[in-house]
Amino acid sequence: MDKVLSQNIRTVCRALLDSKYTARDVTKHALKQIDDTKELNAFITITHKIAIESADRSSENYQMKKPRSELEGIPIAIKDNFCTKNVKTTCGSKMLEHFIPPYNATVCQRLFDAGAVLVGKTNLDEFAMGSGTVDSIYGVTKNVWGSSKGSTDFYIAGGSSGGSAVAVATGSCFGAFGSDTGGSTRNPASYCGLVGLKPTYGLISRLGLIPLVNSMDVPGILTRTVDDCVSLLNATAGPDPKDSTCITKPYTKLRIPPADKLSIKNLKIGIPKEYACEYLDNEVLHTWNEIASFLENSGAHVIEVEMPHTELSIVCYSILNQCEVASNMARYDGVQYGFRANEETSTEKLYAKTRSIGFNDVVKHRILTGNYFLLTRNYERYFEKALKLRRLIATDFDNVFEKVQILLTPTTLTTAPLYSEFITKSNSEQCSQQDYCTQPANMAGIPAVSIPIKLSSAGLPISLQLMGRNFSEPTLLALAKFIENEVKFPHIVEKIL
Repeated sequence: MDKVLSQNIRTVCRALLDSKYTARDVTKHALKQIDDTKELNAFITITHKIAIESADRSSENYQMKKPRSELEGIPIAIKDNFCTKNVKTTCGSKMLEHFIPPYNATVCQRLFDAGAVLVGKTNLDEFAMGSGTVDSIYGVTKNVWGSSKGSTDFYIAGGSSGGSAVAVATGSCFGAFGSDTGGSTRNPASYCGLVGLKPTYGLISRLGLIPLVNSMDVPGILTRTVDDCVSLLNATAGPDPKDSTCITKPYTKLRIPPADKLSIKNLKIGIPKEYACEYLDNEVLHTWNEIASFLENSGAHVIEVEMPHTELSIVCYSILNQCEVASNMARYDGVQYGFRANEETSTEKLYAKTRSIGFNDVVKHRILTGNYFLLTRNYERYFEKALKLRRLIATDFDNVFEKVQILLTPTTLTTAPLYSEFITKSNSEQCSQQDYCTQPANMAGIPAVSIPIKLSSAGLPISLQLMGRNFSEPTLLALAKFIENEVKFPHIVEKIL
C-alpha cells in the first residue's frame, strides 16, 4: 500500500477490483502526500471533503463490482483555470480570487462521471500567462527535481501548468489536467519528467476552460506514463454540443498495444533542422540525436526536413496571443463578477482601478500591447500579417506531413533553470525562449506529446517532443510508448514515496 501512488492507473484499478485496498485508502494517501510536499506549492485549493466523499462512492461501486471506468477512485488534479462547480477557481489572480463557478468544465464533468476523485486545484501563472509558474498570487511552484527543503533557490517547475506537473511528479495524484496555449502542458512536463499531451485542437472540449487565446487553447494531460495519458484522454475526448470548436464525429477510444507488441518498422520520422536553434543545450541536442539513432536502428526511416517559417513563429505567436488576450480580458471589469475596486465616482474609473489592482504586470502588459496591435492604424501592419504568417507556419506542417508521419524535436531548449536565473528575464523573453519548440504546434492546431528520456549530468529531466498531423494521437502515443519502454525513465516519485 505504501507504494500505491507510484503505480499506474490500470494497476491500481485492478487492485481496487480485487479489494486489496479501497478507494478511500488511495485517496487518503494522496491527500497525505499533498500535505507532505506542500512546500513545493503545487496546489491552490485542496478539495479534501469532496475527495473523501467521491472516494467513498467509488468504494461502494467497487464493492458491487461495478466501477464506472478504469478511473473509478483514481485521484486526479485540475489546473485552477478550469471551472469546478462550487469549488473556487482563481486563475492564480486577484481578479478571480473569490470566484466560485456554478458549473463544471466539460473536462471536469467527464472525469467525475468516470469516477475520478478530485484532490485539488493546482497553481499556475496568472491567467496561464507564463512558462515558469512564478507569477501566481499564491506564490511560486517549485520543481520536485533538485529541490531541497528550505532552500532559497530551486529549479522552476515550468509553466503555466507547473502546479499540475509537480502534483503528478510527486505522486499527489495519478494524472492532472493543464491547459496548453503555446506549450503550457509540455513545458512543465519536460522540466518535471512527465508525459505531457497537447491533443489536436477540438478533440477535447474547451467549455469551462477560462480562455487565454481561444484559437490556440486546448486542455492538456500530464501523467507519468503513456498508458495513464491514454486513460485520461479516453475519458474526456469527444464531441460537446456546447463547444462549437469541438469535434462533431464520435470519438473512438484508443487502445495502445503492449510495448512488446509495438513495431515502428518503416515509420517515417522527420527531424526539422530549424529546431536545432542557437540556444539549444548540448545535452538536449545529444539526447535528440541519440533517440533519432535508436528509432532508425529500430526500423524507422529518419529523415531531415525543413520548416522554413519556424524562426518567425514565436513573433507571430506573441502578436496573436496578445491580441486575443486583450479581447478576452475585457470581461473583467468589476461589474458582473470577480474583483471590484472601491471606486464610486464613475464607471470609467471603476473599470480602470479594478483592472489596475486585479491584474499583475504581465497581464496588463499583454492587454496594452494587444490593444496597440488592434488599433485601426496598426491592424493590417501587425494582426493581419500575423494571421497570414500563421497560415504559412501551418502550411509548413502540411507540407512536411506529406513526407513523414511524425516529427521528433526537443521539447524545451534546456533542462529546468534555477529560479534565480529565470527571473532575471522578462516574461516575454522567458516565453520566447522556453516555448520555441512547443508553440508552433498550437499555431497549427496539431497534436504533440512530450516524453521524458533521461537525466542530465545535473540530475534533471531531459525530454523530447513528438508531433503529428491532426488526429494522429494513436500513432503519436504508440511511438511515445515505444520510446518510453526503451528509455525506462526513473520517475522521482519512486524515490520520494
